[in-house]
Amino acid sequence: MTYFTGYRCTQCGAKYPLGELIYLCPSCSRDYHAGMPLKGILECEYDYPAIKREWEEFLIALPHAHEYGKMEELCRLFGPLEKELYPNLPVGKTPLVSTQSLSGEMLYLKFDGVNPSGSFKDRASYLMVAEAKRLGFREIVAASTGNAASSLAAICASAGIKAVIFAPASAPQAKLVQIRIHGAELHTVDGTYDDAFAAALDYSKTHECLNRNTAYHAFTIEGKKTAGLELFAQMPLPPDYIFVPTGDGVILSGIAKAFRDLRQAGLLENVPALVAAQAETSDAITSYWESGNYMDAARPHTVADSISVKTPSAAHLAVQELRDSGGMAIRVSDAEILSAQKMLAQRSGIFCEPSSAATLAAYFNCREQGKIKDQASVVLMLTGHGLKDIQAVKFAE
Repeated sequence: MTYFTGYRCTQCGAKYPLGELIYLCPSCSRDYHAGMPLKGILECEYDYPAIKREWEEFLIALPHAHEYGKMEELCRLFGPLEKELYPNLPVGKTPLVSTQSLSGEMLYLKFDGVNPSGSFKDRASYLMVAEAKRLGFREIVAASTGNAASSLAAICASAGIKAVIFAPASAPQAKLVQIRIHGAELHTVDGTYDDAFAAALDYSKTHECLNRNTAYHAFTIEGKKTAGLELFAQMPLPPDYIFVPTGDGVILSGIAKAFRDLRQAGLLENVPALVAAQAETSDAITSYWESGNYMDAARPHTVADSISVKTPSAAHLAVQELRDSGGMAIRVSDAEILSAQKMLAQRSGIFCEPSSAATLAAYFNCREQGKIKDQASVVLMLTGHGLKDIQAVKFAE
């Protein structure tokens, strides 16, 4: 059984039951159109007292449970679908690596490059494929700069479901190769991620399919939430800060959702401060957080392609999560990103893609400016493997 009770609109608070397919809040999204941040994003709600009771029973029965057992139990308790629906691939339960070799202070690196497609995005694809099975869909469509697309292609292949992908023609070749080798139907778009997002929405209006566009369905955030649940199981105390590579704001919103769920269930008191690490040319969320007024990123062009977004789909929600957590948003340059990527590879042994390295660059930025407290517990989310974009390394050389 699950403790999922239904959906709540993050904008107006309206509630909707689990049942037929629902994307955005019908009321709040009436005037939504592609090319603007999503309105009426839905989030999943649970029977939190029941979850607390079962978690406490689990700890009593298994007081010395290994962290992997704890991660699996938390993801089950705070998951919206029955386990039998999930594809047969080992998604999640990724390592948390501690190191003092990067800054002289202890940092924790949550490395999702070990997921099946080498990306954090497998977490959302995993749940969306399970939802497609529940609803009886045989086809899922998505827009992506590469990671969500290659992720969906891989997870769909494991479940015998067709993946239809809209991606910019400029996406890294390694990611396009991944999409093709898994048998997905690939449509390259002569434009940006935002153009691909609009094309995928148009496709789903005329085809019998499930749309996996980020934040468009509540389960994309819910899937990404699992990384936050895992951090809770892997650390003796929640961290003070979590640095998140941020493009459309959905990973950040997912991590925030994890700790809000844990607090609502009475499993913790204080949530970590979230820090959005953004490339300086793709800084719509940072500008929004600073000014209180939303504007598209003027000309998003960065070596960190995974966080290159003109119109962040979850901009409103992400900025609210930053404020609620007492966090902040930080811009970093491409030069800082590439330097951090090299440092991570040479001092920690982890080769991550540029968007992930933006978190280390942002950490150094914050520390130099005195924006984080001394001796703070800090997690850097490393969301993709470096082999997914080797052109960035060649560019750095």
